[in-house]
Amino acid sequence: MERSFSKALSELRKSMGFSQRKVASDLNISQALLSHYENGAREPGLMFVRKVCDYYGVSADYLLGRTNDPKGISRETDALATLTEELRALTQKAEQALAELQ
Repeated sequence: MERSFSKALSELRKSMGFSQRKVASDLNISQALLSHYENGAREPGLMFVRKVCDYYGVSADYLLGRTNDPKGISRETDALATLTEELRALTQKAEQALAELQ
């Protein structure tokens, strides 16, 4: 199962050893609201997501569970890079085959 925003938010805080009170204060929200975000009872707006990304130094894709890389390399980007490399290899093989035929 993919990681949810609420789980990522909670895991980031805990991995840094921060209390909800500290993070809530740093992000200028109430501890109750942070608790709601962390347990999935409420969903934040985009400005809060941006604030959290800056606060923890992670990408929005990481917070949203689109990638396991905190810096934001998404699965789609990884897949595209793999396909690009495979296409380059096939192109080289085709060019070699053409050269041998000539």
